[in-house]
Amino acid sequence: QLQLVESGGGLVQPGGSLRLSCAASGFTLDSYDIGWFRLAPGKEREPVSCINAIGGTTDYADSVKGRFTISRDNAKNTMYLDLNSLKPEDTAVYYCAADLYGSSPFGTPCMRVTYGTWGQGTQVTVSS
Repeated sequence: QLQLVESGGGLVQPGGSLRLSCAASGFTLDSYDIGWFRLAPGKEREPVSCINAIGGTTDYADSVKGRFTISRDNAKNTMYLDLNSLKPEDTAVYYCAADLYGSSPFGTPCMRVTYGTWGQGTQVTVSS
């Protein structure tokens, strides 16, 4: 069964940190474009960060550059998102995703790929 399971969300004060994890089963993460998205109340889902399958390069939304770090542990078949210097506007449900079906043209940057496999989401709340 192809599955992504997130964990690590929670309540944190502004300026604090969290690490989100996304464990994959049924496939190997390093063979596909993978990414993190977030959905905040009243807003559209937005890409946060991703790793391109080709070359392993990473990309970030401007709003999180310098604060968030995406990584992948191939031995554990798990990807991570380290959230630092958190702000109240980072409050959202965070989802991990993988492009298992190649819906986008070859060479599409991972921030613009159409992802077809999603985790269930984990809530991050930044509040004092």
